[in-house]
Amino acid sequence: MNALAIITARGGSKRIPRKNIKEFMGKPMIAYAIDACKDSGIFDEIMVSTDDDEIATVARKFGANVPFMRSSKNSDDYATTNDVLTEVLEQYQKRGIKPSVVCCVYPCVPFLDGEILRLAYDKFKSSGADGLTPVVKFSFPIQRSFRIKDGFLEYREPQNASKRSQDLEPMYHDVGMFYFYKGTKLNGKNIIPYIIDESVAQDIDTMDDWKMAEIKFKVKNEL
Repeated sequence: MNALAIITARGGSKRIPRKNIKEFMGKPMIAYAIDACKDSGIFDEIMVSTDDDEIATVARKFGANVPFMRSSKNSDDYATTNDVLTEVLEQYQKRGIKPSVVCCVYPCVPFLDGEILRLAYDKFKSSGADGLTPVVKFSFPIQRSFRIKDGFLEYREPQNASKRSQDLEPMYHDVGMFYFYKGTKLNGKNIIPYIIDESVAQDIDTMDDWKMAEIKFKVKNEL
């Protein structure tokens, strides 16, 4: 197998109950991740790692595979993404399948599309790197950030207080949409960036986030 997409979707969302299959703008949230993987045309298999029967049913309905259920030890609040991916790859190896490229896709990514995945995959494959992470630039230079000390504001880096924004190095943060890895290097050190536009970067952890995502989705799709 060349490329395997692993969509990580446990059932225990607390801040937004049933978030991964809650309807978002006309279809279950996880369907956007599945459709993006399908539209990219790069994956030999798109699988969903879940501990939840209802999520598994929805995932299959939209064209993903759920060849096995996630273990209970990797379904609590303390399991890491790496733990989940390792479990999936071990199960595939037991079946004699060793993908050369693994893409972890989070389930709440309504702004992800096939083109983003395809372009990121092409960059990753041509780079020789161990992994690729999508990032977005901080909208304000973090070198001029404040901290609160004894109730008063102070610059965290006072040497940058009077510098112009354009003179400071751009800094980036993880978008939390997807990650590419070489199949044998989930912990690889050579990770390259794929820069995402801020308009399609949106965490969805609270209902306020959800409502903001709906607004951005309507604007993006001219609804």
